[in-house]
Amino acid sequence: MHDPVLVVHGGAWAIPDDMVEAHLKGVRSAMAAGWRALERGGTALDAVEEAVVIMEDDETFDAGRGSFLNRDGKVQLDALIMDGSTLRTGGVGCVEHLRNPVRAARKILSESPHVYFVADGAEKFASEHGIPLCENGDLIIPREIERLREFQSRLTSESQEDARDLFAPTISHDTVGAVALDSKGNIAAATSTGGTLNKAPGRLGDSSLIGCGCYADNKSAAASTTGWGEPIMKLVLAKWAADRVLAGNLPEWAAAEAINYLESRLNGHGGMILLDARGHYGIAHNTPRMAWAVKTANREHVAIEHHT
Repeated sequence: MHDPVLVVHGGAWAIPDDMVEAHLKGVRSAMAAGWRALERGGTALDAVEEAVVIMEDDETFDAGRGSFLNRDGKVQLDALIMDGSTLRTGGVGCVEHLRNPVRAARKILSESPHVYFVADGAEKFASEHGIPLCENGDLIIPREIERLREFQSRLTSESQEDARDLFAPTISHDTVGAVALDSKGNIAAATSTGGTLNKAPGRLGDSSLIGCGCYADNKSAAASTTGWGEPIMKLVLAKWAADRVLAGNLPEWAAAEAINYLESRLNGHGGMILLDARGHYGIAHNTPRMAWAVKTANREHVAIEHHT
């Protein structure tokens, strides 16, 4: 028997002071939900799914309802979940009618020979497997309508060079994720996101791509990333960090090294949680703040702080 471990994150960016409490509450609630699954004897997969669902339902985060709107004013969601014991994986991309894309990802992992579904095909699969669809409007909140309006008006009134601001740490990267170790010694990871503000319709980020924003292998580590997706994708960063653990490095070191690599190689920014099958974990980011929570049999910590 192994002592379970759960680590969750709610995004790495310049979280404003007036949003700190909502982020702390959100990751705390996610941690509690994931831990309940582990306490009941559930798998690491169960734990990361339940933790992520809580954050998808929380309008604080850029996942599920309350996500950023794309250029056309719609919510498009991506999610991935991966089982470290079997490497089975489920992912969805560019879905517009699912409240909890991680639920659909889990169904794909469990009930499909395929790994990844996108757009209409993902929604059809979800519906055929008992997951109800919703209107895209159900995922949109007034805060995000106003945020998109302000951003687009600034682009037209100033210069197109300001499009670079899209990826600035001051623009929210509230992608959510979780990694877990269960009592049987298996690890899993899940990541879910609404992507980037004003993104082009159909744009896919790192979050739902295997080895980029999410990865899990019992032989190495489980990882979930958050931040500017394009550089993370180019470096296949989650797998890069897991490979460092496989080579004998502790997750604490490997996570910090991965974020250093992200910055030094591509001037990227973001954060990562990393966990191995022995229960060692690492949390790192190069943004002003990152929301995260950790729970073990004898430790519980919820924070928004610099941690490398």
